[in-house]
Amino acid sequence: MPDDLRPVETGGIGKPVRRVEDLRLLRGLGRYTDDLAIPGVAHMAIVRSPHAHAAIRAIDTAAAHAAPGVLAVLTGADAEADGLGTLQTIVQRHRPDGSPMPRPPYRVLATGAAKFVGDPVVVVVAETRNAAKDAAELVTIDWEPLPAVTDAAAALAPGAPAVWPGLCDDNLCFLFTLGDAAAVEAAFARAAHVVALDFRISRVSANPLEPRAAIGVWDAADGRYTLYSGVQIPHRIRQELAETVLGVPHHALRLVSPDMGGAFGMRGSPTQEHALVLWAARRTGRPVKWVADRTESFLSDFHARDNVSTVELALDGEGTFLALRIRTIAGLGAYLAFNTPHSPTNNLGGLAGVYRTPAIRAEVRGAFTNTQPTAPYRGAGRPEATYAVERVIDVAADHLGVDPVELRRRNLIGPDQMPFRTGLVFIYDSGDFAEGMRRAMEAADWDGFEARRAASQARGMLRGRGIANAIEIAAGPQRMPNEEAVEIRFDPGGDATLLVGTHNHGQGHETAFRQMAMTMLGLPFERVRVLAGDTDTVPHGRGTFGSRSATAGGVALRRAADAIIARGRRIAAHLLEAAEGDIEFDAGSFRVAGTDRALRIEEVARASYRLGALPKGEPMGLAALAVTTADEATFPNGCHVCEVEVDPETGAVRIDRYTVCDDVGAVVNPLLLKGQIHGGIAQGAGQALGETIAYDETGQIVTASFMDYPMPRADDLPPFEVVGNHVPTPNNPFGIKGAGEAGTVGALPVVINAIVDALRPFGVTHLDMPATPERVWRAIRAAREGAVR
Repeated sequence: MPDDLRPVETGGIGKPVRRVEDLRLLRGLGRYTDDLAIPGVAHMAIVRSPHAHAAIRAIDTAAAHAAPGVLAVLTGADAEADGLGTLQTIVQRHRPDGSPMPRPPYRVLATGAAKFVGDPVVVVVAETRNAAKDAAELVTIDWEPLPAVTDAAAALAPGAPAVWPGLCDDNLCFLFTLGDAAAVEAAFARAAHVVALDFRISRVSANPLEPRAAIGVWDAADGRYTLYSGVQIPHRIRQELAETVLGVPHHALRLVSPDMGGAFGMRGSPTQEHALVLWAARRTGRPVKWVADRTESFLSDFHARDNVSTVELALDGEGTFLALRIRTIAGLGAYLAFNTPHSPTNNLGGLAGVYRTPAIRAEVRGAFTNTQPTAPYRGAGRPEATYAVERVIDVAADHLGVDPVELRRRNLIGPDQMPFRTGLVFIYDSGDFAEGMRRAMEAADWDGFEARRAASQARGMLRGRGIANAIEIAAGPQRMPNEEAVEIRFDPGGDATLLVGTHNHGQGHETAFRQMAMTMLGLPFERVRVLAGDTDTVPHGRGTFGSRSATAGGVALRRAADAIIARGRRIAAHLLEAAEGDIEFDAGSFRVAGTDRALRIEEVARASYRLGALPKGEPMGLAALAVTTADEATFPNGCHVCEVEVDPETGAVRIDRYTVCDDVGAVVNPLLLKGQIHGGIAQGAGQALGETIAYDETGQIVTASFMDYPMPRADDLPPFEVVGNHVPTPNNPFGIKGAGEAGTVGALPVVINAIVDALRPFGVTHLDMPATPERVWRAIRAAREGAVR
């Protein structure tokens, strides 16, 4: 390991500090939702639809009611009678005629008809989990199966079964367009070359290490609910559940999000289960707990991606990009969850890539299908956009007979052009894309590839390489409020607690925010505590998503620290009997300028709790709250290089080498950064090679366990080579751009690019994900048979 990456125990911004949270997490001392011991807790099981689409003729719960240990059996009719509201989406889109998109009722329990396999219909609450499950099997439902459609493109075909008859007979939820259509059409009309690619982005499941879980508590004496559940945006989910489902004031619902084993966007929305445990707790007078097993997770977790697209690139005779256009059908699922329309429509600016393409047009049709609703998943539209542009560039290079690297170089945005207004929405703040590509290729030993390919051929294997330039938007307004809050509170002992509105679900926030506090306030690690996820404790927060925590949270922490220093300076001036203007602050000490008279910030904090030590009119205690909003987004970027080996006899693909050069701006902690990039690459590569949600002709999920849904394992991936080309952003005081999604954004296209390159000798120019051995083998076989004919 390079000396600059050797772990250290403590240190400020830029140091490779070991994760402090691992001291408890790796010893089994984490506090996940299922670990919480709530006295008197009962358990909930959910009866879910076995049909992709079926009318509910009748529900018989008598046998379940009579089962041992059962406390309650509740249906959708009971929920309506108790006045429970429906879950809502916060993203508004429109139909082609300009009318608002239809919003089907997203009830906590289905009534009238179930719309996908896994749609919840009845809940059973019992003394134990097994008792609840056993009783749930005794519920009898009279079903009338109805025609269903699970494929997004098929759903928009004439004559397709309507997911919501009478509300949306053609299954088209919305049409969303972006970009200058006239400019794009004109560019295509004068282009010397036009290339096109039809492709699919597979539907996937997030599959966090910790399955979803929720505990609902009702306090009759206080008239107040408490929800314990791992979520990414506690304050916003509290608001949605209180306002739209429970119909209570915000203060009547406390949400506690404890430790969380992965989220990836899937835990960024209120869910039916959140509402159900709270409602059941009030109905039974007992705390109610629900924990999903893996099969239930596949049936009930929000899915993601699921796009069918055609992308076209127009070029002049020299290979300069003139315009790009894309038409996408996005599978939404049967209902519109909190963020369902977000991913296919909100990050389309990424279609510009790192290139000077002057005109871009995107058209997205959202399709209702008899499947789980979709939600953001690591990247949330960014990997899909990067995939489109980086794959079509390879197709264009093949068409023109130009080296793919050279074609990219011709069209890169130069560092001297920053800030750069792209052909679609975004204004890039900073970056040196050519240098990033150069460093990635150098680290990947690009020039040594032919020797490695010859060695592979000698063993009867195919070798291919791919390159992809990735860019994403992070921490910006993104058409929605994007404020963040941090409060710093010193206690009478001189120790500080950071109350942060972001949430840690694997990123290492406890470590990173301590590093920031050490740099800003000069506080030792052991004197800083980080709290998050409790709406009673943390006054406000937007949460963690979109690679925003270090930037949005860091800026809020900087503002709060500045307020602490300003107030501490007044107190220190009083204690040191000096003018406030003569007090300097550096490395945790307030000092009278030009003297050795000084007080540590901890001493000032302790003094702030003694009335006699305070200036007249100064309130007791040392604390500050800052709520800030990012005025401008940042754009993390990087270049990925991947080499694969393919067995032509079996179709098996092995990633042999993987290199990435990332620009995430200033780096808070190099170890955390590399961990984020590694994890992101694994998720992108996993989808490219195997992950997909598949359905049979009746709408049943046939990938509802890890026996059928192949998650990447450690031996599926090589050691990653990660190098940096970090150009600080001018858009925040630290120069941080964000890193949480960077690995995934580049991994999807670069792995497929490498596989297609390996198959190029057979004439294969594209292969849709996932590149399973069967799909690769079939492509090789089809190419060979075509050559024979």
